[in-house]
Amino acid sequence: MSEPTSGDRGERQERLKEIIKELHAGVPVEKLQKTFAKIIKDTSPEEIAAMENALIEEGFPVDEVRRLCDVHVRVFDKALKKLGKPGKVPGHPVYTFLQENKAAKEILKELDKRSKHLRDNDTKMGALAAFAESFARFKQIEKHYARKEYQLFPALERKGFTGPTKVMWSKHDEIRATIRAAEAALHAKDWKNLREHVKSLRDAAKKMIFLEEKILYPTASRKLTDVEWADIKRGESEIGYAWVTPSNLWDAEIAKALSLAHGGAPAAGTGSGAAAGAATGSGATDAPRDSGANAGGSGAAGSVPFAGPGGIILSEGALSPGQIDLMMRALPVDVTFVDENDVVRYYSASEHRIFPRSPGIIGRAVQNCHPPKSVHVVNDIIKSFREKTKSVAEFWIQSNGQFIHIRYFPVYDAQGVYRGVVEVSQEVSGVRALEGERRILDW
Repeated sequence: MSEPTSGDRGERQERLKEIIKELHAGVPVEKLQKTFAKIIKDTSPEEIAAMENALIEEGFPVDEVRRLCDVHVRVFDKALKKLGKPGKVPGHPVYTFLQENKAAKEILKELDKRSKHLRDNDTKMGALAAFAESFARFKQIEKHYARKEYQLFPALERKGFTGPTKVMWSKHDEIRATIRAAEAALHAKDWKNLREHVKSLRDAAKKMIFLEEKILYPTASRKLTDVEWADIKRGESEIGYAWVTPSNLWDAEIAKALSLAHGGAPAAGTGSGAAAGAATGSGATDAPRDSGANAGGSGAAGSVPFAGPGGIILSEGALSPGQIDLMMRALPVDVTFVDENDVVRYYSASEHRIFPRSPGIIGRAVQNCHPPKSVHVVNDIIKSFREKTKSVAEFWIQSNGQFIHIRYFPVYDAQGVYRGVVEVSQEVSGVRALEGERRILDW
């Protein structure tokens, strides 16, 4: 599904205006539900929030705009009653996974068919281009698997459901390896091996779909609460989706707010501020705000600068939480911090990350954030840092035309006690290509 154009957004905003006017004129909410449902079906929470803000800027009273939330909650509640299980409601994470599986089956069928047109010494450019197009589309399945690994699996691990997720991650890696092998055969124009890899890919992906739909999703639906599903959905967009654009009919913030209102407990490691988001009909969340503290200024000689209300005094200087967040997100590197208990505490949510991360990994054991086949290496690295036999672990890989440099550094406190590890990853193709010199005056 294509991204909405500015014209689409403008039209939706006009329709929202009409709904507000009708609410103001006394038209019952029930009569406006159908129209509102059509508007939000393929509209993200962020877009809804943006439209609402635009309406307020145009002069619509805040209270009038907030009345849209009443309609939204009614639409949400009606959808649940009509369709039954939340997993059947467009926008719910399970529904999105199932829609992706449906698309994957069609693409696999197309890929298999097109691979049979590739023949030694007799492959036409049209057949090759058609296969390459289908193959490129299928590779989007990585987003499907990454959302499982970084959003769904952590929630299940907190419920003690770990064995099957580890096995499934291993199967993901086998599929990824087959994709790489097929890609290599495609570049080498080794049609015989390519057809074999496509066949293996088809069989493995279909088995994975079976395991997901018969075991994983039914189990997850039983074990996870609406609060937990809401937290899963809120982090999904950071990884992305394969082939589909989720509907906003199942709204994470409304689901969470209603669940908490009826006594549902927030998921471990999450807040309970969803009701505030639902009160505006918006699922959008803001980045940490700068506290407005004056991190600059100077005190007496040798003193640490005053951080101001909410500021943090550092070993050198002082910054507000908002400044720290903005700084970390601006760096051209991926940064992840794991504490002394092997728990992931932070990652830099920059706009163009090299490796996928989402809020689901926060509070997760670092061992569960890696494929099972590499966990022993992770443990060896941490052990070497604890014992101070190594001061860095360094790796480099080539992927999708990028040369990626990955380094792990131990963190110790002033007493030399191990406090965790920092992972720093950077795309360094440009750095490797540098020659000569360019000084600051040459800029």
